[in-house]
Amino acid sequence: MHTKTDSEDTSLAPSSPDNSRPTAYYVQSPSRDSHDGEKTTTSFHSTPVISPMGSPPHSHSSVGRHSRDSSSSRFSGSLKPGSRKILPDAATGVGGRHHRKGQKPWKECDVIEEEGLLEDDRSSKSLPRRCYVLAFVVGFFILFSFFALILWGASRPQKPKITMRTIKFDHFGIQAGSDATGVATDMISMNATVKFLYRNTASFFGVHVTSSPFDVSFSELTIGSGAMKKFYQSRKSQRVVAVSVIGNKIPLYGGGASLSTPSGATPLPVPLKLNFKLRSRAYVLGKVVKPKFYKTIDCLLTLHPQKMNAAISLKNCTYT
Repeated sequence: MHTKTDSEDTSLAPSSPDNSRPTAYYVQSPSRDSHDGEKTTTSFHSTPVISPMGSPPHSHSSVGRHSRDSSSSRFSGSLKPGSRKILPDAATGVGGRHHRKGQKPWKECDVIEEEGLLEDDRSSKSLPRRCYVLAFVVGFFILFSFFALILWGASRPQKPKITMRTIKFDHFGIQAGSDATGVATDMISMNATVKFLYRNTASFFGVHVTSSPFDVSFSELTIGSGAMKKFYQSRKSQRVVAVSVIGNKIPLYGGGASLSTPSGATPLPVPLKLNFKLRSRAYVLGKVVKPKFYKTIDCLLTLHPQKMNAAISLKNCTYT
């Protein structure tokens, strides 16, 4: 047997025009009680609402839809960047695809997607510190290399200049003798001084100068040799360098038979050749930029007996 409720009796009973008492109806609003942090249950509380115009109460479906929309909007509005995300629950359908009719699940998805985009933006904008350090090191290396290349290119044309001056023979004689093994042969001895002018043309660096031995040869045979002391030449300066060339009892092995005399004096002109190599090194930027300059010098000369102890001009020279 069906028992009528108060609301049904009120709706079925005829309303009297003289009855001024307002009609009362009930609206069920959902409230969520969290029991375990994940699942939610819905309980309805009846709240009497007085209609001043005596309008008929709304249907239960409209009440439920209105309450669910309001709760969904409150839930989606409470989500902000950095808040805890709601994972889908298969039992309750909260946050998942199985929403009840009237709910708006796209609002939750929009909020979650916006939060993910914000996190991606923050992660893309904040670069690690090691990236800045690496960029600084690479940039410094490129700038330093470019600066060193400019200095190297500017220093290459500023080569030193060498000008041969004179050679003076203090002694030059040939006499009979024997070598270290006892073989009889003519022996030659000489003592000479070579002078040349060294000029550093560089405007912003000095140079360290060394050389190979100064060799004086006769018929492709070295008869005298000398070593130059290394020196430093400052920028835009010059000096005259003197080198002693000495030969003591160098065996000729028949090469100078026409030059030997009993007195040891040389009656005929003697063709000789002087050759050496100068090495100049500049430290423009420490050991990073250190240009090197090489100059090989060959001079042909003739020693006349009457020009002994006199300076012989070195004009027939080649510089390579």
